[in-house]
Amino acid sequence: QVRLVESGGGLGQSGGSLRLSCAASGSIFSDNTMGWYRQALGKRRELVATITSGGSTNYGDSVKGRFTIFRDNTKNTVSLQMNSLKPDDTAVYYCNYRARFYDYWGQGTQVTVSS
Repeated sequence: QVRLVESGGGLGQSGGSLRLSCAASGSIFSDNTMGWYRQALGKRRELVATITSGGSTNYGDSVKGRFTIFRDNTKNTVSLQMNSLKPDDTAVYYCNYRARFYDYWGQGTQVTVSS
């Protein structure tokens, strides 16, 4: 079992920045992928960014060049630096952990960007 605890988020302004963090605890495999997904009201959940334990990253097209994902393997944390925020970034952001056949989700944290 893996527990994911998210922090950060809240209210941001268009053009501003916010940072999300997620801490994983429990039965952590050293070879894993952590990341962030988001779901806006009335829309499907979509990829924001993922990062493997080896440091390989993948970004959703809508956030490339604006968001940066990074992690600390010693602390089992993953963070998302969100710059140049847009109102379209408003969504619930979910932390995700995947390893072997396991797939865990955080409870979600609201990000609201005002214009």
